[in-house]
Amino acid sequence: MKITHNKVGQNLNLTDAGKSDKAAGVAGNAASKINNAKADALTEAQAQNESTKVELSPRAQEAKRIKELAMNTPDVDEAKVAKFREMIDKGTYKVDAKSIADRMVDEHLKF
Repeated sequence: MKITHNKVGQNLNLTDAGKSDKAAGVAGNAASKINNAKADALTEAQAQNESTKVELSPRAQEAKRIKELAMNTPDVDEAKVAKFREMIDKGTYKVDAKSIADRMVDEHLKF
C-alpha cells in the first residue's frame, strides 16, 4: 500500500485502487447471492403457508363456539333497565336487603 498525499477527501490509496474495485465486485456478487437466497426462502415459505392445515381440538372448538355465543348476546337487557328506571323514578322500587344478602352468601358457598 502506497500513500501519495495526505489531503482529506481525496483517494489516499492510489496503487490499490484496482484491488478495491475487485473487492467491491466480490461484495456485490455476495449481496446478489444473499438476495437470491432470501427470495428463494420467501417463495418456499409462501408455498408452505398455502398448504398448511390447522386442526383444532374439540376443546378449542367448544371454546370458540362459546365465545361466539357470548359475543352475540347483548350485555344489557334494555327492557329490564327501562322497567327498573321507571320504578325508581316513581318510588315504587323496594330493595329487600335480607334477600340480597342471602343470595350473596349462597353464591359464595357454591364456589
